[in-house]
Amino acid sequence: MTTEHEKEPHREEAQAGAQDASFDARKTYYVAVGGAQILEDPEAAAYELVIRANEEELNRLQELFEELVSWDEAQTFHFAKTPYTSFSTDRINLGYDLLLKRVYTMLYELGTESTRAHIKSIAFVEIPGEKETSDS
Repeated sequence: MTTEHEKEPHREEAQAGAQDASFDARKTYYVAVGGAQILEDPEAAAYELVIRANEEELNRLQELFEELVSWDEAQTFHFAKTPYTSFSTDRINLGYDLLLKRVYTMLYELGTESTRAHIKSIAFVEIPGEKETSDS
């Protein structure tokens, strides 16, 4: 007869197996950052980057793109409404840049080797696990 305590490791193994299955359920997607598009078909539209993502990661990336589009629309509305305002455009741009960096960081994490190489080459984001070197 097994006790509840003995069953617990098996439950944890089953949960870990489900997480592994989710990780393994990655599919290839084609990303157009400027258009905030994530495509399954590389022929559907022009794209710049290729990623491998599971459903959860795909949803997170789509949410980031939605935020980016909303931010862009808010900027457009603000400047159309008050084109000669003294409100700091630097503050508005900073928010957009931070959000764009979050997008590129996630794309780097999910990207293929060529996608990662491209993101490294544009030096727009700090690559996770890599520290800037100084010449001091």
